[in-house]
Amino acid sequence: MADLIKPTEQDEVPAVRPDNETSDVLKLRETFQSRLVTANLRTEAVRAGMIDLDGLKIIDTTSVRLGDDDMVIGGRRLMDDLRRSKPWLFGVASSSSAAAVPASQPVRQKTALEMTDDEYAAARNAVTKYQF
Repeated sequence: MADLIKPTEQDEVPAVRPDNETSDVLKLRETFQSRLVTANLRTEAVRAGMIDLDGLKIIDTTSVRLGDDDMVIGGRRLMDDLRRSKPWLFGVASSSSAAAVPASQPVRQKTALEMTDDEYAAARNAVTKYQF
């Protein structure tokens, strides 16, 4: 009876995964890390007021490291150094990091009492122009 159940080549599973799978994981990790560094540098550049983000291409990203919170370590200092060495890359500091969201208010149209005579005539013509 034991002769009837024989494992085939398809049923056999290799005991050890090939090394190329671990190298693929390492390559993916490196790609992820470099993209995360680039994204964080872009954020710091916008906060610092960089006019053209192509200026980030001159930064050597191999020396840039990420912290435990996945943020660039010393990103602000890096942008300050870049501002001192290449000031033409920067304009006025961006207020996007400290700007408050404006209050949402519906668009309010002027009433007839608030309009000048010319504004009232134009508004009246616009409303009555398309009547059938």
